[in-house]
Amino acid sequence: MGPLELGLPMQVAAPEPGELPGSVTIWEVGARDGLQNEQQAVPVEVKLEFLHRLADAGLSVLEATSFVRPEWVPQLADAAELLAGLERAPGVRYPVLVPNARGLDRALESQVRDIAIFASATETFTRRNLNRGLDEQFAMFDPVVRRAVDEGLSVRGYVSMCFGDPWEGAVPVEQVVSVGKRLLEMGCDQLSLGDTIGVATPGHVSALLRGFVAAGVGVDRLAVHFHDTYGQALSNTFAALQHGVTTVDSSAGGLGGCPYAKSATGNLATEDLVWMLDGLGIKHGVDLAKLVATSTWMAEQLGRPSPSRVVKALSS
Repeated sequence: MGPLELGLPMQVAAPEPGELPGSVTIWEVGARDGLQNEQQAVPVEVKLEFLHRLADAGLSVLEATSFVRPEWVPQLADAAELLAGLERAPGVRYPVLVPNARGLDRALESQVRDIAIFASATETFTRRNLNRGLDEQFAMFDPVVRRAVDEGLSVRGYVSMCFGDPWEGAVPVEQVVSVGKRLLEMGCDQLSLGDTIGVATPGHVSALLRGFVAAGVGVDRLAVHFHDTYGQALSNTFAALQHGVTTVDSSAGGLGGCPYAKSATGNLATEDLVWMLDGLGIKHGVDLAKLVATSTWMAEQLGRPSPSRVVKALSS
């Protein structure tokens, strides 16, 4: 019986911490990953206002939506309408998630310049999410990535289940590295390493990042994406920063959740991340007051309070 089956974190040796980066890019996923699990339809006008407010708060990367089939993610069925109505702020990137060649066609029709694909580090999740085997997923992604690169788009590769899988338990570092390297060799500019069910610990984060470096992948090509199921998202982020990671995914107000872990409390809240970065003296370009106001407003639209601790503290 493995550590995850016992409810225990994977035991790994932690390396000596390094120097923290001077600045960090926050990859804001609230409008896509944050809203996609909402059961009640969010009007496109609200989504557009949300993106406008996030840009005004200083966030420079806003993952706007996803071109998935409407029956898979009904909340994002308005992707084309949203992008048609979006007033793109100068200097702000608006990447979208594309699952396949048809999704790329639609992204190009909407004049998207940044896309992301969503791969998995485990066999079981790949079959449940993509109806393909672990190796078979690359055959689906390869033509999408290569065509996107030919069209001059930047491509991010999400790798899910990097630390633990609810069916397979702890995921070997070398397995995650193998999947990630194949995506980079395919043409992805960056990998986002996802703790999909929120079971990672700082030691495990350090081990995975060391594994990529040992395989010849620079930390400048890596981003991290943590869920806060066990309250470790900020600690895990700090561990990644110590290894030189400079792109961190987060969701305004802590929006989002994980359908694969009933106790998951959602994505790392952008406000909580900003508060920590401020305390560390790391630049990020975000106006915290505007961001808190935005998340408070969005919580009102959704009819429930924000789970972000910083939003709660500063809006009370």
